[in-house]
Amino acid sequence: MQYFQSSNGYKIVAQLAEAIKENKQYLSDIDGLIGDGDHGINMDKGFAAASSKVLIEKPDFSTAFKILADELFDNIGGSMGPLYGMLFQGMSEAVNTKPYIFKNDFLYCIQSGLDKLSEISVAKAGDKTILDTLLPACEAYSMAVKDSCNFDKALSVMSEAALKGAVSTKMMKAVFGRSSRLGERSIGVQDAGATSCAILLEKMSNGIRQELKESS
Repeated sequence: MQYFQSSNGYKIVAQLAEAIKENKQYLSDIDGLIGDGDHGINMDKGFAAASSKVLIEKPDFSTAFKILADELFDNIGGSMGPLYGMLFQGMSEAVNTKPYIFKNDFLYCIQSGLDKLSEISVAKAGDKTILDTLLPACEAYSMAVKDSCNFDKALSVMSEAALKGAVSTKMMKAVFGRSSRLGERSIGVQDAGATSCAILLEKMSNGIRQELKESS
């Protein structure tokens, strides 16, 4: 049965930070088309701060994600800091006593992240937000688990659904944030938050899949 050790969780957060750093300009560029143009810069600031801490302390998965959540709350302005902060806080709380994380644990993890996020957001699918990435990704992962796919395959399915979800926001009209002021003119541009979310889920998937190989 596939699992990864929670003690290696800090590596995942460091990898997420690297993915954001690599895509910082891209994320800011697409955000600039209908928003403030600082999404990548702000995300990089929060993730870099978290990465610096976890690489020194080398905490387990739950603690690493708690550190990430705290840094995002503190270092990202606007709505994205609280949104991502709540997401990662929920994920952290879901696995805070588990030395090994199996596919069902990770399902609970992402579902808990979504539940935590819903405490501060009323956004729904189709509103051109990170939920248009998160919801299909979580649903795809859940269905893969129910279909008895192994952990590795379920993660692959999740990242594919996340990418499709992010791309789907291009044809949506923005409902929240500065871009919502543009109305119909926001259609045709991919949402920056949904895009960063897809990048993060893909990197998380790849990082965990690598941990699965090393644990086998």
